[in-house]
Amino acid sequence: MHEIRTLVKEEFYESTILSEFAFQYELSVEEREERLEGSHNNQLLGYFIDGSLAAKLIIIPLSTWLNGRKFAMGGIAGVATWPEYRRNGMVGQLLGETLRMMKEAGQTVSFLHPFKFEFYRKYGWETYVDYLKYEIPVEKLPRFQAPEGSSVRRVEKNWELLNPLYEVHAQRYNGMLVRDEKWWNQRCFKFKKGITAMYRDAQGEPKGYVFYQVKERVMTIHELVFLDEEARRGLWKFLADHDSMINKVELNAPADDALAFLVPDPRFKQEVVPYFSARIVDVEAFVNAYPFAARAGAESIYLKVSDSHAKWNQGVFRLDFNGSGESAHAVKMAEEEVPITASVVSCSIQALSALLIGYQKAGFLARIERLQGSPEEIARLEAAIPERVTYLADFF
Repeated sequence: MHEIRTLVKEEFYESTILSEFAFQYELSVEEREERLEGSHNNQLLGYFIDGSLAAKLIIIPLSTWLNGRKFAMGGIAGVATWPEYRRNGMVGQLLGETLRMMKEAGQTVSFLHPFKFEFYRKYGWETYVDYLKYEIPVEKLPRFQAPEGSSVRRVEKNWELLNPLYEVHAQRYNGMLVRDEKWWNQRCFKFKKGITAMYRDAQGEPKGYVFYQVKERVMTIHELVFLDEEARRGLWKFLADHDSMINKVELNAPADDALAFLVPDPRFKQEVVPYFSARIVDVEAFVNAYPFAARAGAESIYLKVSDSHAKWNQGVFRLDFNGSGESAHAVKMAEEEVPITASVVSCSIQALSALLIGYQKAGFLARIERLQGSPEEIARLEAAIPERVTYLADFF
C-alpha cells in the first residue's frame, strides 16, 4: 500500500535522516533540531509505502523577480529516495502532486537545483540560468581608481542596510529571489563567513556593497553588488587593496558581467556554469501577471502548449494584449474554438518556461525546432518578451 501526503511534524526527523543519507552530510544534534525548527514554513511531501517514508521533497514558499515584478515561486529542494525504493517513479509522482499544490497556493513558477538536468526536463523543468565563475590571480585584479570623495567602509551584517541595494540590483535580472529578514540571516549571513563593506559615493549615498571572506590567501566574494559604474570601480579598488594578503580572488557573476573586458589582461579562468532549472506551474495565471514589452502590439497571439504533467496547461491559449501591449490576458480555448485563420505558435512547457523567463529567445527556439509557428508569429512573440538577463545569487 502506498500514499502521497504532507508529512506531519513527528515525521520531520525521519525526513532529515533521509536527507543526511542522500546528500552525504551529518548534522549535530543541535543542527538537526534547528533544521527541524526551521521547517515549519515549508511543505514536506512524502511517498509512503506500508507506512514507511520511501521518498520525499520540500516545497519552499518563495518569491522571485521577473521583468521587475514579484512572482510567487515554489522552490523545490531536498528531493531524496531511499536506495531500496529508487527507479520506481516515486519522484515523478511526488513532482506531479507538487505541481498541483503549488498551483493551489498561487505559485505560478517553480525553481529547483537539478542533480541532473535531463531528469527534471522529463517533468517540465528547464535550464533558466547560467553564471560566470571567476578565478582571478592577484596580479590580474582590476586596478581602478576610486572616484574622488567616495568611500568603502566595513559595516555590520545588517539585512535592513543591505537589502535596499540588493533589491535594486535583483530587479535588473530575471530569477533573483525576493529576500526577507529570515532569508538574509539564516541563508546569507549564517552559512557564509566573512565581512561586509559598503560603497558610498561623494554625496554619501550607498551605491553598492561586497560580502567576502579571506582565508588561506584566497578571497572568496560571496556577493558583489554595484548600482552604477562608479560603485563597481570603487568596490574593486577596495578589493584589490587586499593584494598583500591574497593569491587569488574567486567569485560568481551574472552571465552579462563585463569584468573581463574592463581589466588589462582578461586571460584569467572564466567558466560558464549551468545552475538552476525553472518551470511555469500555471500558464494562464503566469501570463496574466507577466509584464510584456510595449512593442507587443495589440493583436492576439495563439499559443499551443504541451504539458503532460500539468493538464491545466495543456491546450491553446489566446493572449489578448492591452492597448499599450505591456500586458496580456490569457484565455484557454478548446482547439475547435481557434479561428481557422489563426496562426498558432506551439511549444512544450519547457520551451515556454525558458522563453518567458528570458533564458532563450523565440527565434533561437524556432531554429532548433522547439518552437513551431510562422516566422511572422515567432518574430511577434520575440518582440513581446522583454530582454533581461537571468541570474540567481542564492541556493536552496
